[in-house]
This record gives sequence, C-alpha cells and structure tokens, in this order.
Amino acid sequence: MKRWIHKLKHWEYWSHYVIYAPTFFVWLLLMLRFRSIRFFKYANPGIKNGGFYGDSKFAIYQLLPKGTYPKTVLVHHDTTNDYEKTIKNNDFKFPLILKPDVGLRGINVKKVYSVADVVEYSQKVGEDFLIQELIELPNEMGLFYCRLPNNKKGMITGITLKKYLTLNGNGKNTMEELLCKNPRFEMQISTLKHQIDLSEVLPDGAQKCLVPYGNHNRGTEFLDGKRFISNELTQTFDGLLSSVDGFYFGRLDIKYNTMAELEKGINFSIIELNGVKSEPTHIYDPKHSFWYGQKEIFRHQKIMYKIIKIASLKSGLG
Repeated sequence: MKRWIHKLKHWEYWSHYVIYAPTFFVWLLLMLRFRSIRFFKYANPGIKNGGFYGDSKFAIYQLLPKGTYPKTVLVHHDTTNDYEKTIKNNDFKFPLILKPDVGLRGINVKKVYSVADVVEYSQKVGEDFLIQELIELPNEMGLFYCRLPNNKKGMITGITLKKYLTLNGNGKNTMEELLCKNPRFEMQISTLKHQIDLSEVLPDGAQKCLVPYGNHNRGTEFLDGKRFISNELTQTFDGLLSSVDGFYFGRLDIKYNTMAELEKGINFSIIELNGVKSEPTHIYDPKHSFWYGQKEIFRHQKIMYKIIKIASLKSGLG
C-alpha cells in the first residue's frame, strides 16, 4: 500500500497512457493536417520512422561523428555467435553494457561481468542486441535538441540531470534496509536482489551506486537542469549535430565528466540518440506538476510540427 500511495501522489510514475492521452488528440490533428498517418517520419528523415518506432540504435550510432559514442558491436540473435571471440577481437574489457538494438525506456539494459553473462543474456533477450563498452564518466544527462531544417542553428529545449540509484552506508543497515527507506529505491528491490547481495552492510560514509545507468524505471531520479543551457553548449551541439544528416528533433543521453568540459565539446560520450519518441524528461523532476509536464510536452509537439511542416515541403506532403 505504501508504494501504491507513493506512485499515486507522484505523477512521474503514472502510466504513459495517462500522461500522453492529450498528445494522442494532437497527433490525430497532425495526421489530418499532413494527410498521412506517418507524418512523424519527416521530423528526422535520416532515421527510420523518424525515431518513433523500429529504429536501430546501432544504425543511429553510425550517423554520429566517430569518437562521440561508445564502442559498440551489433549481435544478431538468430545467428550462431562466438561471444568470447567477439569480445576479444573488439578489445572489449569487462564489465560491459548489453542492450536491445531496438529498445525503449531502458528495458533489458544490463551490466555484465563475464562471457557467461553475455551468453545468458542472449538466450533470454530473444532479439538483436548491442555489446557496448561501459563509459566510466561520472555524470549523465538527457539533452533535448531541436533545429528547423532551414536553419544552421538549433536550440537546446531541455536538460535532464540524472541522479543514479546510490546508497550511503551507515555501518548498521543492510543495503536492502537502506533501499526500503526511500520509496523510489524500494521499488527496485525485486530486480536488484537477483543481481546483488542486498544483505551486505556498507561501512559508515561509504557510497555504492547500484544502477550505473540513468533509466527512470531503474530508480534514477530526473532533475531539471535548464540552468545549464548556455550559448556555448548550444554552439557545441550545433557543430556536432550539423553533420548528422536528417536529424532535427530528439534527445541525446550523454555521459560526461564536467559541465565545463561538455560545453567545450570534450570528455563526453553520447550513450543514445532518440528521435520522435523522445520525452522532454526534465518534466519528471519531482518539483514539477503534472500541468507543467503537459505544457512542456505541448511545447515540444509545437516545435516538431514546425520541423515537419518545413521538411515535408520537399516531399510534397505539406
């Protein structure tokens, strides 16, 4: 009952069917306006379906400038694979990150420590997946970027700072007991207990990150980082993304060392680039209301409409 009440009071946990119900009617209007049920593909013509569904993460990585994303190998699940050879030939070092090539909201993302773990994952996931180096940079953000097709300059419309699920030891309580003290963390116990010994007692003052990737459904807290939007940061990503053919609207999930270095375009890695299905995840900051979230969602839908209107003229759709 405690978890149910917490979810009810915090709209960040509500069903996407509820949060995006108003957007459904906006999309109906856009279908009529552009006389197409697949109008959204023109928001990012360089990405399959505009990045709304069925888009390959591996294919998107190939659009990005080399060196801006983690070393990654695509594995086809319907072929015989020698994972030990693959890892050796690509000079991978454990631990590694495994994730579905076509995924959503961090589902089935897993950190693995051995070839046996990779084999087990391949048997369970049942789809093409990626083997990816683990980026050890300490910070992660979601950066929402938009640019009109007829402009060289874009804009950063939102920044989400990601606070990983991290425990602070007190030398008394087990990790499971510490998790139970935080409703956000408590929801992760059923998943974590199969991966970590939660009976361990952390020393007083010790910190331990239990989930090293910024997925909301894995206990990460999303915080609004709009104060970090700057002209220098925008110029850096204008330069970087200008070479990504056919990308105008979406969110980049980025690991970085410091904000100052990121502004200069150094010491960072783009973990993922998402297209039309991207959420302005800064709306899930616990301080924001449901109505603030709706306002931001509609603001981004309006920008997407402008992009599609311009891009579709070239195809005759508009």
